[in-house]
Amino acid sequence: MLQELSAPVIHKRGARIAVSALFFLTGLCFASWASRIPDIQQALHMNDAGLGSVLLALPVGSLISLPVAGVLVSRFGSRQVLIMAAVAYGVLLPVLGLARTPWELITVLICFGFCGNLANIAVNTQAVAVEAMYGRSIMASFHGLWSVAGFTGAAIGTAMSGLNIAPVYHFLLITGIAWTLVLLTMRHIVQQDANVQPNQPLFVKPDLFLLTLGIIAMCSMICEGTMFDWSGVYFRRVVHVRDGLSGAGYAAFMSTMASGRFVADWMITRLGTRKMLLISGILTASGLLIAVIFPYFISAMFGFMLVGAGVSSVVPLVYSAAGKSKVMSPGMALAAVSTIGYLGFLFGPPLIGFVAQATSLAVSFSIIAVMGAAIAVMSTRVKL
Repeated sequence: MLQELSAPVIHKRGARIAVSALFFLTGLCFASWASRIPDIQQALHMNDAGLGSVLLALPVGSLISLPVAGVLVSRFGSRQVLIMAAVAYGVLLPVLGLARTPWELITVLICFGFCGNLANIAVNTQAVAVEAMYGRSIMASFHGLWSVAGFTGAAIGTAMSGLNIAPVYHFLLITGIAWTLVLLTMRHIVQQDANVQPNQPLFVKPDLFLLTLGIIAMCSMICEGTMFDWSGVYFRRVVHVRDGLSGAGYAAFMSTMASGRFVADWMITRLGTRKMLLISGILTASGLLIAVIFPYFISAMFGFMLVGAGVSSVVPLVYSAAGKSKVMSPGMALAAVSTIGYLGFLFGPPLIGFVAQATSLAVSFSIIAVMGAAIAVMSTRVKL
């Protein structure tokens, strides 16, 4: 049906704005859900252990979608997949608010994670095509808008919660915004994906280049996951901040992560991908070590800011490089790299917990610093 739509001439500026808006859409939907988790937990009368079990459903759905996303994008093109996934992502959001039992919530979360990651692979494939139109690095700015959407979604969610507006009505508003963005942008996104070869097979074994990119992404996502899940705990237990300041480290990390993505493209153009990955790894490892060696408020804040600056450009760089693969289509290459990288999100935070239980949280963060150093080391070995 979508292929029957007229195919207008796509201008690179219009395509960039459209893809930027769709990155914002995916970030807004995810952040809107995350912002109402406490309210949904209270409504369903779940304890912390129960909530933790329920929240595993979303990454499970994301993992299930990874191989499917690569095949669909390669076969039908990222445009069709992105439109369908974005619409479904918006539809599922208010359904989360309608869940009345944990099992209902788990079922919808699996679908939500599936559609969200399907949209993620498709929109990144679109970003690779737009970047090819520009002939220079612009990938990081797209991911920067995802981060901005995260702040926006969190702010709207906080306001809605403060006004005691039920999550389902809040989510319906976000669905309306999402569908509006899809309608406004669908005629401007790229029709033909970049780097697609005629008769290219769907299933190809990833080469050493893609495997290395995947490991770099995994190391970065382990560091990101650690900051997302453990930064507040670290500030409370190791830095010993007073009540109300445990989130300061997370805020410091997110501020430089988001802002770093808007200057990363400029730096990549001048320094090159390999040097940028090297610098990113050094910043990440240095920031974590500073927070461990000097566990005081100012020094830990500075360390976490370095970590945010370090990881800000790694995933955009890796996705951009994967989209130029010579052995796989962009969609399949992105799915392959994402599959490896996503393991960092899944296993990084639990690893921190196990090591912290056996030793200390400071030792856990020291081990994660090694992941940052690994990014720097591998950047010297991958041909970019």
